Formats: sequence, C-alpha cells, structure tokens
Amino acid sequence: MRYAGARQQGLTEEKIAALDGDAPEAFTPREQVALRFAELMAVDHHKVDDALFAELKRHFTEAEIVELGVNVAMYLGLGRFTAVLGVDAEPACH
Repeated sequence: MRYAGARQQGLTEEKIAALDGDAPEAFTPREQVALRFAELMAVDHHKVDDALFAELKRHFTEAEIVELGVNVAMYLGLGRFTAVLGVDAEPACH
C-alpha cells in the first residue's frame, strides 16, 4: 500500500484518493498551497515564484515554509538516490 504511512498518520481515505486525482476540495486552502508547492518543487521548480511564496506566507510562517521546503527536497533527493542505486520500493509502497 503506497500510502500506508499516510494512513498511520491519520490521513483520511478521501484525501489519499484526492492525492492521485483532481479533487482539491478535499484539502484545506493551507493544504492545497503546500501540495502545489511540493508538486512544483518536484516537477518544475522554476515555477515556484513570488506569487506562490506570497500565498504560502498567507498560510505558513517563514519557519514552516523552510521546514516544508526542506522536507520536500529531502524526499525528492531520497527518491532520486534510490532510483540511481536501483533500490526497489518496499512492498508496502506499491
């Protein structure tokens, strides 16, 4: 189960399903901007612009934005590193 950790942390099935779909209404505005930031960091970091930072600042403190960015960067880096090494995801991640 790809989202086993999310379930253990209390993420609802509705929100887990919305992560793979197009249902932003499942998330609060704060969660939506965090997800948008994380996705842009992963897909096209050049699109993380002043407008997005302004929106992040409406919902998060500067320290929270830094923490969010560091966590996204660490997980992206870990994913790329394990891919380079050819490490297979644990069965719980499928």
